[in-house]
Amino acid sequence: MNAFSFLISTVFDLYLMVVVLRIWLQLAKADFYNPFSQFIVKATHPIVGPMRRVLPSFGSFDTASFVLAISVVVLKFVTLSLMAGAAISIPTLLLVSLVSVIKEAGVLLFWMLILRAILSWVSQGNNPIEMVMGQLTEPLLAPIRRILPPMGGLDLSLLVMMIALNFLNILLAQYVPFWASV
Repeated sequence: MNAFSFLISTVFDLYLMVVVLRIWLQLAKADFYNPFSQFIVKATHPIVGPMRRVLPSFGSFDTASFVLAISVVVLKFVTLSLMAGAAISIPTLLLVSLVSVIKEAGVLLFWMLILRAILSWVSQGNNPIEMVMGQLTEPLLAPIRRILPPMGGLDLSLLVMMIALNFLNILLAQYVPFWASV
């Protein structure tokens, strides 16, 4: 991979992360007045706002943001393919884009869990980013805590969730086309 491909891939991946966070914030009904949430909304609203006039939401699932996430990945792969001089078929492109968005959500969750674990050791809990991370990850960790309560002050739910995410990633790499390559 040359330097320009790396740069283009990184820029698209960072924006995809912001769009996936917007979808996740709405699904988790996180505090949108939090400064971190406001950054996510402001970074995506110029594109999502007009799209919402055409694409209605289904309950708390924001269809416009999901279409934007797919579009970001499509643009990324089209740009990289044009730079490499390679051809890609439209059905393959759409499948790779869907897989890439789902995988990005899992990677984002994994890193958010790691950050939350590290911050639990050093932070006082007053950080706005830490509050949003708690709102986003708590619905996934609460069922694990009901089964596996804290032992001796240690919350093992983060570890169980990270192991489950790695297991799922390895399993999907075996059975889902393009999972390991995106």
